Amino acid sequence: MTTYLDLHCHSVASDDSRATVEQYLKWINVLRKRGFTIDGIVLTEHRQFDFDADYSQLAAEYGVIVLKGAELDTCFGHMLVYNITPGLARDIDFADVKMDGRELIKAARHHGGFVVPAHPGRFGIGLVEYMAQGEAFPDVSIVERVNAGSKPEENERADELCRQTGCLGTAGSDAHLASHVGRAVTEFRAQVRTEPELVAALISGDFRPVYIEETAAAPVG
Repeated sequence: MTTYLDLHCHSVASDDSRATVEQYLKWINVLRKRGFTIDGIVLTEHRQFDFDADYSQLAAEYGVIVLKGAELDTCFGHMLVYNITPGLARDIDFADVKMDGRELIKAARHHGGFVVPAHPGRFGIGLVEYMAQGEAFPDVSIVERVNAGSKPEENERADELCRQTGCLGTAGSDAHLASHVGRAVTEFRAQVRTEPELVAALISGDFRPVYIEETAAAPVG
């Protein structure tokens, strides 16, 4: 069983996105008709998490997995958080743009979640910048290696980070527009249908980042 998930998407719930969840799911089915493979998305809204948001009906209607996470601002850049529980939401102020990234990683792990630094090679705000200043992140084992919204040289910096540290890498589109969803996805060698299954798959280490073109069953002209 293989699951292809876009681990980094923003809907209109994020202040800088124009795409609704339904628009994303419609576009995913367009991609499927073009021969690409994408099983689902993770909504990683900026600085928030809505426990009441239920996308199960839309997910069933379009045949797309819809999971929820968040992208939080920290003193060490942006971090993607998966499997957010009420306990984690109580311990962490998601609106705090200067929260301690290391403490977020520990809190998420304590509550059964997982944190992946977003676009680590991005100039000015990525993890690479802080490491160059002498900061160390021994609890970081996975970073977003491919971010389809980043510049090529920024993804190259993320590649180099993974090579130097041995970190594994995920991929996501960082979509803010419907037509951008799925441009990069993470290929899991496991079935991933829920947030806890996503955490387990990340911990397993059996995944790789790919661009959407790599998911085609045959060359697409």
